[in-house]
Amino acid sequence: MTSAQFEIQLIAVVVAIACALPGVFLVLRRMAMMSDAISHSILLGIVLAFFLTRDLTSPFLVIAATLSGVLTVSLVELLNRTRLVREDTAIGLIFPVLFSIGVILISRYSGDIHLDTDSVLLGELAFAPFDRFIIFSRDFGPRALYLMGGIMFINIVLIIMFYKELKVATFDAGLAMALGFSPALIHYGLMSMVSITAVGAFDAVGSILVVALMIGPPASVYLLTDRLSLLLILSSLLGAAGSIMGYWVAHLLDASIAGSISSMIGLIFLAVYLFAPDRGLIAIARRRRRQRIEFALEMLLVHLFNHEGLPEAAIECHIANLPEHLYWELQFAQRVIRSGEKGNLLLNREEILFLTSTGRERAQKSILA
Repeated sequence: MTSAQFEIQLIAVVVAIACALPGVFLVLRRMAMMSDAISHSILLGIVLAFFLTRDLTSPFLVIAATLSGVLTVSLVELLNRTRLVREDTAIGLIFPVLFSIGVILISRYSGDIHLDTDSVLLGELAFAPFDRFIIFSRDFGPRALYLMGGIMFINIVLIIMFYKELKVATFDAGLAMALGFSPALIHYGLMSMVSITAVGAFDAVGSILVVALMIGPPASVYLLTDRLSLLLILSSLLGAAGSIMGYWVAHLLDASIAGSISSMIGLIFLAVYLFAPDRGLIAIARRRRRQRIEFALEMLLVHLFNHEGLPEAAIECHIANLPEHLYWELQFAQRVIRSGEKGNLLLNREEILFLTSTGRERAQKSILA
């Protein structure tokens, strides 16, 4: 592994952690699309600041981009408060307008500089090691690593300092207000954190990867745990792991690093979505199938109990007649019977079903319930 490869992976890991931390709260607040809105609308701030400074390295670009992100949040909130449209609709109305204005300004007035829509949308991690942080002719490494490392550190410190406030305001804004917190202030503080993180990652990885790293890992881990502390830790680790795997996939396929990392994050989410122990699609299907069998077994026990000791019991409790009386398919009825036999709730004697003492008690409880 070359030093450039190591630096690219290190930058990707730092960006992933920096994005995942505020992304957890966006997912919990059901504001995932806000990351997409902010990561696109900051383009307008970058373009306007460049027109004023004519310098792509000016710190005013970062400030203007952050203010543009906050402006996006403010306009969405303002439109949402009218109650005429929902929040997701407000996001879909505001950020395309701001992003489109930025794209038009780039296309119209900055065709002769290195500021184009391709670099904005995709970014290129492969170029990050060439932009060095040099002081007094001494090379300290990639500039993006220090920038995103600083943002990651700030995000960690802010979340630790305001963990309780963020937790209460995220899950119960009314309680937060009753305890003396300001949900609005916490909200705008969080959105400012998202804006700064998006701005920092903008040049190195592009807006698409910012959204993928900010939403993908938290959304995946949310299917695995409900604990906020674990959400923060595991989202960071998952984002870092996905970034490293995505880099090597890009290396093997000679493809875009940002695209490969985004694809890997998506594949990880798909795997969790399918195979998560409790909330995965397969687990839910199994649980529903089990619940269907359990409910059907309750029906069967009550059916046997109601006909127990009656002259027609031999007919009503015959396995061949269950599909007609309970409107089941014979194959499904046999699965229910096997479940009942396994639980020692009923007996099968010459294709006629009888309740055990345990099955009789359970049937009585079901009737009384």
